[in-house]
Amino acid sequence: MLKRLCVFCGSNEGLNPIYKEKAIQVGEILARKGIGLVYGGGSIGLMGALAESVQRAGGEVVGIITKNLLDVEMVNRAVPRMCVVGSMHERKALMADLSDGFLALPGGFGTLEEFCEVVTWCQLGIHSKPCGLLNVNRFYDPLLTMCNHAVNEGFISKIDRQLILAEDDPETLIRRLNNFEVPPPSKWLTTAQA
Repeated sequence: MLKRLCVFCGSNEGLNPIYKEKAIQVGEILARKGIGLVYGGGSIGLMGALAESVQRAGGEVVGIITKNLLDVEMVNRAVPRMCVVGSMHERKALMADLSDGFLALPGGFGTLEEFCEVVTWCQLGIHSKPCGLLNVNRFYDPLLTMCNHAVNEGFISKIDRQLILAEDDPETLIRRLNNFEVPPPSKWLTTAQA
């Protein structure tokens, strides 16, 4: 069961208002289900909209930000539990330690990198937590196509491809994340050619 969900997302809102709408909806769902939010600590973009939504609905928010991003991402001073760490490595490790699963909303390089890293950690058995993409407005279709292409070309096994859950509906994705059981790493690692 998910007690806290780490959400990666943009420090921008994107051009289509649906991205912010879905970030707000995710926050409302998390608060309603009693699932705490762990996120990057910013007050702007989808990060800010998400955190504000969780707090407004009475949910728990834990922000984690690096010292050098305090001004760039405009730290969310309304979040009661804000952890300031020294490096991006520390930030990602703490986000992973405090979370029971991972969800990516639309975002840029940072969002993509953070999500791909936690999927890789799952593949390697560093954690056994579910990883999902909220495919708002088909934003992640190109990434999912790339993952399928990598399977077809023999770089990702079919079983490892299943580590990424993707839905366009937040309620459905959070339910799937909550119910997904990641098999022991030995199964993933011994079926690399499956």
